[in-house]
Amino acid sequence: MSKVILITGASSGIGFDAARMLARQGHKVYAAARRVEMMEPLRKDGVVPFRMDVTDSQSMAEGVQYVVDTEGRIDVLVNNAGYGYFGAIETVTDEEARRQLEVNVFGLAALCSLVIPHMRQQGSGRIVNTSSIAGLLVLPFGGWYHVSKYSVEALSEALRMELKPFGIDVSMIEPGGIKTDWGIIAGRHLAESTRGTAYEAAALPEADLLDKAYRGRFLSDPKVVAKAICRAVNSRRPKARYRIGRFSHLAVVTRRLLPTRCWDALMRRFVQIKVR
Repeated sequence: MSKVILITGASSGIGFDAARMLARQGHKVYAAARRVEMMEPLRKDGVVPFRMDVTDSQSMAEGVQYVVDTEGRIDVLVNNAGYGYFGAIETVTDEEARRQLEVNVFGLAALCSLVIPHMRQQGSGRIVNTSSIAGLLVLPFGGWYHVSKYSVEALSEALRMELKPFGIDVSMIEPGGIKTDWGIIAGRHLAESTRGTAYEAAALPEADLLDKAYRGRFLSDPKVVAKAICRAVNSRRPKARYRIGRFSHLAVVTRRLLPTRCWDALMRRFVQIKVR
């Protein structure tokens, strides 16, 4: 059955691929992002692109109302907008930390709050939140990004319990290593935020590793995540979690099995922070 779907972060990568796949499956897809021009190729598949900024409450309210006014309903919300800003907790500015939470957490929550009343009135709906294995374990220099994804996990858990009585399902997508620009951007941020600090010697090799890994061929294709989003949208009984992508299961299981001291020691070997 065709559904009316609103998906954010659709200008590239996972969101772009998911919007296209869902439209080709016969759904009516409204794709939102700040860079509308990047979504123009989706029009040939029947996707309706429009501008939305998930840090702007008016922009989100107008976007949701636009879809409701046009279609009369919203069956599925896919919260896919997000980005990674890496750096030591000490060196990431308050402004950058707050922006990451605004995009990855507060924007997601606000959009849910705007859509839920319409779904509740319909007596049905589905929310799919793009989380990450970064919401289940922590790496050095990823602190604020991990805070944001742990928050997405907690919000999704609460939403799932609160909304089930109204016929609204909530699922999380938990990717591992996915070949997108995310790692390239995160690596650049890491280099910028630690340059000239006590963490520079350890951070620059990690930034370089992120850049090389996300430009290489070893990570999973974004389409595997897009396919998981499609499964969460189309399944009669969607899972609470869809964990996919390179290293996703291994990393989470390893973290759960290792005592904290062992995990910390492993991470210290990976990121060698040395006292000058």
